[in-house]
Amino acid sequence: MRFPSLVLAAAACAALAACTSGGLNRGDGVYAPGVAGETDVDGLLVGHRLMAAGEYELALKAYTRAAAQQGLNVDTLSALGSANLRLGRLGQAERLLRRAVEEDADFAAAWNNLGVVLMEMGQIGEAAEVFRRAYATDNGNSDQIRDNLRLALALLENPGYSPAQENEEFQLVRRGTGDYVILTAP
Repeated sequence: MRFPSLVLAAAACAALAACTSGGLNRGDGVYAPGVAGETDVDGLLVGHRLMAAGEYELALKAYTRAAAQQGLNVDTLSALGSANLRLGRLGQAERLLRRAVEEDADFAAAWNNLGVVLMEMGQIGEAAEVFRRAYATDNGNSDQIRDNLRLALALLENPGYSPAQENEEFQLVRRGTGDYVILTAP
């Protein structure tokens, strides 16, 4: 009879498998195995793409994952601040961007984005100074920062001036390529 020998063989394999240290116990405690084929995806890159697509809440989640992986460095702080700005969370955005420029005073994009937050909060004088700092830090290489500075100075000199009259908006920028345009704060 062949059936009992198959049962015995299966039982022997199961007994041998139970004796190995594989599975969920490595000997130093229980662990959860990773997903097959899992690779680390750069949360900042994912967040930047989501910001460009207008998915600000998802971008914030991606930036939060990046901060968990990389820590709260100047890039993650700036990205989190920019996403919060786009979501209309101006207080959170301001705090995060101020931390970013404290950590790296030469990060022009963070200075610019802080200036955008300050403009949205109606703090035009401080925003103009922050845009000046961003422009100087960037050595005048960014058209977006220059345009933001020009608009802030125009508002500072003439409080009745409205960028909407000339169909101009303040623009967010990020490290690397790309920019985000601020249309209106929600």
